[in-house]
Amino acid sequence: MIHFLDILSGHLAKTLTTLAGVFLVAMVALACANMILRAVWVPVQGTFELMGFMGAVVAAFSLAFAQRQRSHVAVGILLGRFSRTVRRLADAGTSLVSCAFFAFAGAETWKWAAFLVDTGELSETLTIVYYPFVFAAAFGCFALAFVLMVDTLKTLTSETVA
Repeated sequence: MIHFLDILSGHLAKTLTTLAGVFLVAMVALACANMILRAVWVPVQGTFELMGFMGAVVAAFSLAFAQRQRSHVAVGILLGRFSRTVRRLADAGTSLVSCAFFAFAGAETWKWAAFLVDTGELSETLTIVYYPFVFAAAFGCFALAFVLMVDTLKTLTSETVA
């Protein structure tokens, strides 16, 4: 079962990272178009707004992949002095606490997006609905929480230490 969850979390992380890459390419294209059009005619309206929305999606959709790749900063100076069991329990504990935090962050962000749907709030410059970007950020938090849960289970059931 843990193997299946690990494969699922890997596919989820890769899919979200691919989508983050698409949004990042769109951000680059928009920034270039804005710079060129600013020089020769008029800038693209709402560039700052769209860059913020897409940047939030890029950041949120990259979280799960970064966790899977262990591309975050980790300080092991203190834990390196403890036994393998203590290191495993500390790793599982931090993964579990992080999982709870990002599940909570995702739930609160989801509530905010639902509130935006109910109120019909629009963006200031372009007057577009922006709750889909907020839902995307919440989904990114949930995906990270899922990856962290799988990491916790793998740490508790394996013989190796991360």
